[in-house]
Amino acid sequence: MFKLFKKKPDKFILMLIEQAALTFKGLEYLQEYMKTHEHELAEKLTQTEKEADEVRRILIAELNRTFVTPIDREDIFALSRSIDDVVDYAYSTISEMDVLNVKPTTFMMRMASLVKDATYELYMAMQRLEEHPAVAAEHSQRAKALETRVEMVYREAIADIFSGPEDVRHVFEMLKRREVLRHLSNAADRVDEAANLIADIVVKTN
Repeated sequence: MFKLFKKKPDKFILMLIEQAALTFKGLEYLQEYMKTHEHELAEKLTQTEKEADEVRRILIAELNRTFVTPIDREDIFALSRSIDDVVDYAYSTISEMDVLNVKPTTFMMRMASLVKDATYELYMAMQRLEEHPAVAAEHSQRAKALETRVEMVYREAIADIFSGPEDVRHVFEMLKRREVLRHLSNAADRVDEAANLIADIVVKTN
């Protein structure tokens, strides 16, 4: 009987949860790729990024034809975009590593691991947003804290690669590494953006 009166989850929340789940999955592949450098993981991440794009396309289509939404349509759109950007940057990280023939460094592995943990917090926040907004806000704060740690590692990595170029070949190598590090940093920035949006939504809806 209780199930008959239980509120049905909103379709937009469900799609945002699905996006967050795919993003977390993509970052898991990225982390494993950093450890093993296996091409199969790059292919899996590519497929996951395509699936995430498809969910976002459906969300936008639904948003355009729905008059009443559970939260501001601008917030739904922006949050969907930020979550999608994270997995997009994970994909571009692997693409750059492949094209530029960059081997994973300790710094890259640490950053990928932290971003993965942060996307898990986003996923948990989205799962809790509708029924337990205060808990969702806590997860968003954890995601922001992890983003801060990513940026600390990023600064360490940049300082390391520019610490002492020896020749032209070394300069080319450090520029390639910086490009990969930048993609990982951008992924973390989008996590922070998504976490801020979740916190704003919590404030607006309570």
